Amino acid sequence: MDLSIFEQGPIRPPSEATSLLIRATRNCPWNRCTFCYSYHRAKFSLRAVEEIKEDIRTIKKITERIKEFSWQQGHGGQVDYSILQLIFNSHHFSDCDRSVAMWLYYGGTSVFLQDANTIIMKTDQLIEVLQYLKEAFPSIERITSYGRSRTAAKKTVEEFLRLKEAGLSRIHVGMESGYDPLLDFIKKGETASDHIEGGKRIVAGGISLSEYIMPGLGGTKWTKEHAQATADVLNEIKPHYIRLRSLQVRENTSLYAMMREGLFVPLGDEDVVRELQVLLENLNCFDTYVVSDHILNLLEEIEGRLSEDKEKMLAVTHRFLSLSRQDKLIYRLGRRQGIYRSLDDLSHRDMYEKLKMIVEEYDKKAPGQLDEDLFKTMHGYI
Repeated sequence: MDLSIFEQGPIRPPSEATSLLIRATRNCPWNRCTFCYSYHRAKFSLRAVEEIKEDIRTIKKITERIKEFSWQQGHGGQVDYSILQLIFNSHHFSDCDRSVAMWLYYGGTSVFLQDANTIIMKTDQLIEVLQYLKEAFPSIERITSYGRSRTAAKKTVEEFLRLKEAGLSRIHVGMESGYDPLLDFIKKGETASDHIEGGKRIVAGGISLSEYIMPGLGGTKWTKEHAQATADVLNEIKPHYIRLRSLQVRENTSLYAMMREGLFVPLGDEDVVRELQVLLENLNCFDTYVVSDHILNLLEEIEGRLSEDKEKMLAVTHRFLSLSRQDKLIYRLGRRQGIYRSLDDLSHRDMYEKLKMIVEEYDKKAPGQLDEDLFKTMHGYI
């Protein structure tokens, strides 16, 4: 079987787990944020429209071969679980084949354009790609991408309206914070004003906007300012989504080096929850939906529309903070080990007792060591 390949970048948002990944640009044009490791030492480049189209044609060929394989296996061209298993377990299929097969298995309806700032492309060229993609795959219902606020602020509302008409459904923006001194400290290359202007233009263009916020980013120095200013900026933008991505201090980043030198002091889990309380309390963009859909977040169950669920989300933070010291440690251990997904999981007595034994053993042999190990576990996630 022909092992055709197409280019894919390193990351995508968790919400795009079932999307087809198409690389429209390579890496990040800024690539200086102190916390980021995704494009370490990687050079940014724009891909030619024809090169992107060639990848789309390759994906089309792969799609046709996979459906033919399904017919041969007696599955009528459908990519069901049995076909998916056969493809993943056979050396006759490439990773690109498997990626397309997975996309087809989940319906073949959503696409994510990589990498970090696809909207930096000239608008006419991006429209050409969007139109070509939808012509090649009429089943596509949603196309999304990452974008920087400063780039969005340089495009007109008319351009976003045209992109929307061509098929761009959502833009994911890494806002991180709305506090200018902190944005400068992390070398974000953007200001609160950039976030507001860029975000407003995307929303006015009819494109769904998902703003990513980084709880814990202010460290011990700026936690209150980070939460309050970020809420203020979000209230101005009124994005469709706010997605929480707790700070991860990875090795081989500038922020890690600053932490080792004492220039940045990270917050513990409990203080991050307090910071989230301040953020939620000050948000009044009531049509916005808040999501905590990431393994780095301690409280994944924080989710809902601010107009309806603000008090319910705040209650989650209050509930965690009202736990005993031991139960906080038990929950944190369960969460960082991937066992717990909500505070209600503490009621599962068998697992609770197992985790309790571990916490008690730590307290007996090395008080304070568990905090350190939990920090290492969280900040070691890939």
